[in-house]
Amino acid sequence: MITALDHVAVAVRGFEAAVDGYRRLLGREPELDPRDGAARAWFHLSNMALEVIAPSGEGPAGERVRARLEAAGEGVWICAFQVADLEAASRLLARRGLETEPVAAVTRIRAAGLDFVLTPGRIGAQPSPAIGAEAAAIPALDHVVVGTRNPERALAIYGAKFGLDLRLDRANPQWGARQLFFRLGDAVFEVGASLKAPVSDAPDRFSGLAWRAADPEALHARLAAAGFDLSQVRAGRKPGTKVFTVRDAPAGVPTIVLSAEPAPEPA
Repeated sequence: MITALDHVAVAVRGFEAAVDGYRRLLGREPELDPRDGAARAWFHLSNMALEVIAPSGEGPAGERVRARLEAAGEGVWICAFQVADLEAASRLLARRGLETEPVAAVTRIRAAGLDFVLTPGRIGAQPSPAIGAEAAAIPALDHVVVGTRNPERALAIYGAKFGLDLRLDRANPQWGARQLFFRLGDAVFEVGASLKAPVSDAPDRFSGLAWRAADPEALHARLAAAGFDLSQVRAGRKPGTKVFTVRDAPAGVPTIVLSAEPAPEPA
């Protein structure tokens, strides 16, 4: 039913500064799309798109962004899922007990305190042009992270109701966390819960974005030259991978960059 991650929307107050920040971070030129009282910039990547959105006038979209900013401030706002049949998928999720609302050509869903969208998808979309060499641009999103105080509720909502493909349910006392990994096309929807915090009915929250890099050291050098505050490149949790943190990502979104898993050795 849900086939892929379509896009992630980041709500911001300062549109130009946020767009410039993501332009430098991703190394790509955005597509500007002002309408319905909101300013939008789209950064298309190989496996999803990032939408930067801010209120800019009168209109339903502008009103929704203003309400979001007043309630929760800047940050990741919406996670949009691709579906092949919007009407059928919306009807099924409503029957499963999710709160659905048709809006224009999409269906909005509120679940576990978060905002989601079902959409037919960015059919035919190509990656946004790289500012310089394509090898120096970020090619894709690796995963979007959600924090929860109730992992069993997360399994029920994201697994049973949304029908996302659960690939791994892992508890690691050394890290003090339980992690649920759902596959979304060529991206991952990761849900994390602290093993030290009590289970509660508190709403879930979007906890950050993890971008892929073909060459983490080269990308680290480019971002440092562009003025970003970065951690050192370090070994990732998966053997053979490398990762670094972007401490001052636009809109305060917690952000890491990591290399893809190494290819297996040939037999």
